[in-house]
Amino acid sequence: MKKILLSSVIFCSSATFAAPVISSQSNEKEQVGYSFGYLLGKSNANALGDLDVDSFMQGFKQGYLGTTPALTNEQMMAVLNQYKKQTEAADLIAFQQIANGNQQQGTSFLANNAKQAGIHTTKSGLQYQVLIQGKGKKPSLKNKVEVHYEGRLLDGTVFDSSIARDEPVTLSLNQVIKGWQEGLQLMSEGSTYRFFIPAKLAYGETGAGNAIPPNSTLIFDLQLIKVLP
Repeated sequence: MKKILLSSVIFCSSATFAAPVISSQSNEKEQVGYSFGYLLGKSNANALGDLDVDSFMQGFKQGYLGTTPALTNEQMMAVLNQYKKQTEAADLIAFQQIANGNQQQGTSFLANNAKQAGIHTTKSGLQYQVLIQGKGKKPSLKNKVEVHYEGRLLDGTVFDSSIARDEPVTLSLNQVIKGWQEGLQLMSEGSTYRFFIPAKLAYGETGAGNAIPPNSTLIFDLQLIKVLP
């Protein structure tokens, strides 16, 4: 069953209605209606948020039956648009709070990490640790490279890993995040480095989908297998 966006079908009403008591002994029509309603409500619980469920059900029934609504279409659109703006504003505030928290956490981590033995910091703020030093060619931004990698958040969560998949990837240096562009040019073929990448050199204030939150400092283990023409 496809998820229905409840925000597009909410009609508020002051009318009341009596709901039947449903059980396995109810007739088929009642059981089908209940099952559809239950699954609709369960799959859209997040979309409902803090809405008044009783009012929603009253509006839903009146809309389904085609009876005269308690509010005009203009009134319903106005109140829904206002609700949407309030919800989006609250979401933006929550997003900014997460971004600010991650920024502070990243700044503190990098400051402490820079003091650790074997950690090098470049002018851009990129930090790296040499795990294995190779002796092959170094790439430039014009090159493609074959690499193995594993990416982690500061809490240790692995969000992507070619190592776990056992599938090295080939990519162009000029098409990856700035932290990779700078870091890979420090490496020779056969090298494995660990990079600590500030958010400004990674995915910045927007993050990347659900895997990488906004302003996340990232840790990558990168193995440069081969430099391609």
